[in-house]
Amino acid sequence: MAVGDSAVVIKKVKKVVGGGHHGGAWKVAYADFVTAMMAFFLLMWLINTTSPEQKRGIADYFAPASVSETTSGSGGILGGTALGEDGSKSDGATSVIEELSPEAPEAADDTGQTTDSANASSSEDALKKQRQAQEEASLQSAAASLRQALQSMPEIAELSKQVIVEVTPEGLRIQLVDQEGRSMFDQGQTRPNARAQLLLRSVGKIVNQLPNRVTISGHTSIGTSGRTNDNDWSLSQARANEARRILQSVGVDPDRVAAVNGKANAEPLYPDDPMLAGNRRIAIVLLREAPVLPPR
Repeated sequence: MAVGDSAVVIKKVKKVVGGGHHGGAWKVAYADFVTAMMAFFLLMWLINTTSPEQKRGIADYFAPASVSETTSGSGGILGGTALGEDGSKSDGATSVIEELSPEAPEAADDTGQTTDSANASSSEDALKKQRQAQEEASLQSAAASLRQALQSMPEIAELSKQVIVEVTPEGLRIQLVDQEGRSMFDQGQTRPNARAQLLLRSVGKIVNQLPNRVTISGHTSIGTSGRTNDNDWSLSQARANEARRILQSVGVDPDRVAAVNGKANAEPLYPDDPMLAGNRRIAIVLLREAPVLPPR
């Protein structure tokens, strides 16, 4: 270079195409981040809005399914499989027998009963209570039907006042009682009079609609002397037996009759006045118990 010549400086200018010193790569990363966040929130929304059954269906859809039940590596006949699982021609695997320990007995409660026996006992109690409730409802319905039937019969409309129907712990009790001037039996007689027979037949038709066993008892009142007559025992029993015959004449099965009793004046309907006419009565009780099973 000659003296006095100026130095030549070459300046290279680098032209950057894009958006700044980082270029456009940040946009791609930001777009990926936004997409991932959208997918995340969409997944969270789907989890909150789907039911457990739908979740199980989605899980089953993505679960790997076995295409073939064979354990062979090839698809041919006997291809890659052993003739037996055990023995000299086995595939090298041995059968694993898992021996489980015997189950421990059920834990007993404070009364010494196991859980199963306690559950069985509670089930029997619940079944018993259910049967009792059904029986109570049946007796109440029968009592209402009997009252309505007696009122709907014009021939005994007046006589229905001599019938007392009530549900007791023993069962459904129907009592046909005497009234002053309206006795069901003539003095000292065992056969009911015409009015009482009509009333007994009407009651028998209602009794015949139920399966319960029946008891019939006759009752007398104390005479004017205030003393019990020895004949009252046989008289009350004979009157109850006549009532049984009338009930059976309208269809009541004889096997349903559990007892026919003569109570004389031992159980007065009005204890405060044992001489009252209402103490003379015939009591028919439909018992609270299972009906008699027919013979096979």
